[in-house]
Amino acid sequence: QVQLVESGGGLVQPGGSLTLSCAASGSKISIYEMGWFRPTAGKGRDLVARISSSGTTKYGDYVKGRFTISRDNAKKTVYLQMNNLKPEDTAVYYCNARYYMYEFWGRGTQVTVSS
Repeated sequence: QVQLVESGGGLVQPGGSLTLSCAASGSKISIYEMGWFRPTAGKGRDLVARISSSGTTKYGDYVKGRFTISRDNAKKTVYLQMNNLKPEDTAVYYCNARYYMYEFWGRGTQVTVSS
C-alpha cells in the first residue's frame, strides 16, 4: 500500500512559480513510476508530467518547457517545479504512483493562477 500526500499549492500571479511536493509512504517507492495529473473538462485526468523509476520524464504538451518533474528516492518525494504559470494552469494537481496493475492517488493540492 502506498499513501501520497501533496503539498505546495496556493495562489500565484500569472508568470509566477510554484513547487509542488508529493510525499510517499510505503515500501519500495523507488520502483514506482510517479506522476502529476490534473482534471480535464470531462471526468478524466490529463498527464502533467511523469518520471519513471530510472528517471525518464514525460510531459503534457501544454507544460513542456515550463514545468520540471524530479524525484528524490531517499526522501520518497516527487517534485513539480512550475514556472511561467498561466491562468489556464489553475487546477487541482494530483500525485500518482504506478507499478504494473498497482496504482495510487493522492488527494490533490489546489493551484490557482490569478492576478
